[in-house]
Amino acid sequence: MIDLIGKRYYYFLISLIVIVPGVIALIIWGMPLAIDFTGGTALEVKFDSGTAPQPAQVVKLYADMGFPDVQVQSSGADALIIRSKELDEQTKTNIIAKMQTQFDSSITVMRADTVGPLIGAAVTQAAALAVFAAAVFILAYITWAFRGVTHAFRFGTAAIIAMIHDALVVLGVEALLGHFMGWQADSVFLTALLTVIGFSVHDTIVVFDRIRENSTIYRRLPFEKVVNHSIIQTLGRSINTQLTVMVCTAALALFGGITIRQFATILLVGIFSGTYSSIFNAAPILVVWENREWKNWFRRREKTDTAEA
Repeated sequence: MIDLIGKRYYYFLISLIVIVPGVIALIIWGMPLAIDFTGGTALEVKFDSGTAPQPAQVVKLYADMGFPDVQVQSSGADALIIRSKELDEQTKTNIIAKMQTQFDSSITVMRADTVGPLIGAAVTQAAALAVFAAAVFILAYITWAFRGVTHAFRFGTAAIIAMIHDALVVLGVEALLGHFMGWQADSVFLTALLTVIGFSVHDTIVVFDRIRENSTIYRRLPFEKVVNHSIIQTLGRSINTQLTVMVCTAALALFGGITIRQFATILLVGIFSGTYSSIFNAAPILVVWENREWKNWFRRREKTDTAEA
């Protein structure tokens, strides 16, 4: 039998290596929030000439009109999505007129959305509350569902830790993509994040449920072996199920168009992370907790230092 659990600290190290760059990006550059959370105006404009100007040219135009800190993103060869602070109707009309003159093309406004700063702050609070509420309900449900198992609370806690792992991966990737590609976290990103949380917990519960069944069947085996056996039994099912979703999501990211590409990419990263964490993080955490291995983390080091002395 493959000893997956025996290499659990290597899996934890891989997770740490993946998460740390994203956390550093969040600390340095922060989360690139869209107007859904910060407030502002988003314009999607199409240039009837068939060719949109370079984003830098539009940024300069806005700056000349007294509106710095503008985010401009291409939406195909002939369209741009422009995000700025909140603009009134007259200002938007003036900006469109100046773009038509400067870039020698008539412009069609495909979309114009304005969100006030108070509404943006309320959406941000609601988003944070939604994620927190999801974590609390997941912890409560898993603890209740596994109430027949000794230390049922550990199963819920391990699932939450795996969920936090996936959330950090998604947030870190978004921070990196926001800095290098100009992507912003909007309400669609929040949808992707909550979907990732759902996928992560779903796959984790499958593994945990097999551990619960095997704990009854193989009572005389050490808990570590029971967990290892359970992971191997569910490994094929987990990979096949998630791989099907990832193939469809990858197709959306590659061929779905600019409007859905960010959502599909974040979802793809999150599902991959969720598959990894449910197999290589959540279940091994149960083993570490059962064996109380943290008591020996520093003791081994102390014994080594004593032997060397």
